[in-house]
Amino acid sequence: MAILSDHPDGTLLTVWLVAGASRDAIGGVHGDALKVRVTAPAERGRANRAVAALLEARCGSPVELVAGGTGRRKVLLLRGMHREEARRVLAL
Repeated sequence: MAILSDHPDGTLLTVWLVAGASRDAIGGVHGDALKVRVTAPAERGRANRAVAALLEARCGSPVELVAGGTGRRKVLLLRGMHREEARRVLAL
């Protein structure tokens, strides 16, 4: 799977999540995923909400978790955002 792929409602983004990090940050590429660090712990969905909030702030569009709710590898929908715009905003 590619880091970014088209979806009828926007763009799908594959993320490798590092929960419990020292700071929130959108990092480089980790294999075929974008590495994202959040300070929130990986318990009761807190890290999932934190990664969505971080990406919403960066992209300026709603973000929803599509797959990977309990793993480090996640697929998120950047709702209403085209792939090229996502590539530019996320510097991919």
